[in-house]
Amino acid sequence: MNYKKKINIIYLMPAHKRASGGSKVIYQHSKIINKFGIENISSKILHLKKKKMAKFRLSLKKNFYNKNSKNYGWLANEMKAASNFIPSSSWNKNKIQIKSDMNFNPNTDFVIIPEIWAHFAYDLLIRQKIKYAIFALGAYAMNSFYDHEKLSKSYSKAEFILTVSEDTSKCVKFIFPNCRNKVFKMNLSIDHKKFKIPKKKDNLITFIPRALTDHFHILSLFLFKKLPKKWRIEPLSNLDEKQLFKKLCSSKIFLSFSYITGLGMPPIEAAIAGNKVIGYTGEGGKDFFRKPIFEEIESGNIKHFCEEILNTVNNYPKNWVQKTRFQRKQLIQKYSIINEEKLIKRLINKVYSCY
Repeated sequence: MNYKKKINIIYLMPAHKRASGGSKVIYQHSKIINKFGIENISSKILHLKKKKMAKFRLSLKKNFYNKNSKNYGWLANEMKAASNFIPSSSWNKNKIQIKSDMNFNPNTDFVIIPEIWAHFAYDLLIRQKIKYAIFALGAYAMNSFYDHEKLSKSYSKAEFILTVSEDTSKCVKFIFPNCRNKVFKMNLSIDHKKFKIPKKKDNLITFIPRALTDHFHILSLFLFKKLPKKWRIEPLSNLDEKQLFKKLCSSKIFLSFSYITGLGMPPIEAAIAGNKVIGYTGEGGKDFFRKPIFEEIESGNIKHFCEEILNTVNNYPKNWVQKTRFQRKQLIQKYSIINEEKLIKRLINKVYSCY
């Protein structure tokens, strides 16, 4: 396609130093768009943060929280551009272009909003006639604002809605049936070359203590004195990317505590790193939770969780990495940069066709 008109694809993001799956996906998208070097097509990241008075008002709202309040959530007029924000280099290595203000040009700017801020479209974009899409990275984060009518209008006015899993796509279509033809499923990518699996793994069980930590504490009681002494469990926290991947490659079992999410990447990364993955799918994970690598546990069924861990520990197969080579290769191909770039090119075409 010949792109004669200049278009800037702008992603909105919170100014958070802490790494998150959604942040990584968005930075990767923007980087890839610019890497293509397509004439007249560019991408920038606009980081937003709350104004000081808005932070104060939010703390009051949390103390006097009312689910019926239609103003609960982040409001567009309480936000400002974090013009000097730079994400931590410990997890983000991408060279990204930054937008430093909240001014949009209806003739050249196309805005992509994460689902947590979908309601921004109503106040920030629709009135200015700015074209936009909503990036539903997780269906279960769509209700961050309790004015459902405003949310519905924001989705209905969107040019299209991006998703990352079949579960999220189905949820969007169920909640907003008038948007079923707007759903466009994207692909995430994982760089398998970063995983260096040693010839001999440790008797190590790992997990990421970001969600459902109470479930792990209950599980540890169930495992008390049952786990063989030569095995140990280690949380993966406060690690940079290199350290995280090294630990995943050393461990034999990864515990998934995914809590209703769009598509949890840690279980996929753990699987590619040669782990047996036991735990919750988070719903979005049903795209890839398949035996023999993945063992699905019904969320909250701690007894079954414990039984599967002990069964795997006591019957851990020899040459596990070699035996699961084919399944891991399938995951690598499914979540490859090639597939992600193909869909981002289609995304650019969809954006351009809106003008």
